[in-house]
Amino acid sequence: MALLLGSATAAAGGVDAVDHDAFWLWSGVERQPVLAQAHTLYVLQGQISAPRQKDGRARLIAQGIAIPRLSQGEVWVVYRAHTLRWHEDIYRTLLSQLRRWRAAGNPVVGVQIDFDARTRYLSEYVDFLQDLRKRLPGDYRLSITGLMDWSSNGAPDTINRLAGVVDEVVVQTYQGRHTIPNYQAYLPRVARLQLPFRIGLAQYGQWQAPDYLAKSRWFRGYVVFLQNP
Repeated sequence: MALLLGSATAAAGGVDAVDHDAFWLWSGVERQPVLAQAHTLYVLQGQISAPRQKDGRARLIAQGIAIPRLSQGEVWVVYRAHTLRWHEDIYRTLLSQLRRWRAAGNPVVGVQIDFDARTRYLSEYVDFLQDLRKRLPGDYRLSITGLMDWSSNGAPDTINRLAGVVDEVVVQTYQGRHTIPNYQAYLPRVARLQLPFRIGLAQYGQWQAPDYLAKSRWFRGYVVFLQNP
């Protein structure tokens, strides 16, 4: 099925997007033919900047592609957050954008928050997500990205609190645009997460799937971060 059409981009080795059907589509990235096989898209629509010194307020800055017209699959609208100190205008803008996406006929199923929450602040992040969950209409799901060290260094009771708040965690195996060199060391504990999770891969990065990962009843597959070659 064709969700988006774009120019040809040759694979450069490593993680081959052709082997997958779920993708992050970030601003500045060429639309690749592989998007025609997408079942799930995570599309960046804005970032929440850290508060400025002048007025101490965070900003929701529009980013990403213009609202497309998609008719099939699942679409998640993504917001990259640099702060959790959101004011009411940010929530209103976010909800308004979601309404516009659906009004255009897009199959929007939820919101994803991309926030690099350090393990020691994970409890604060869970509090933020609980509040966001209450603000979202009941038919929207909530997804977050996660860091691999959560499973190693996070308090189990704190991580388990996410199970009642978010619908999935996409654990990133890359930093920036490159695979984290020692990602294999984190995977055994990631595989023991007790909530639905996916593994985020960087296109052209490195990945070797361990046998035990697919055996987890919580594992939901992969999401590939598309990037220009």
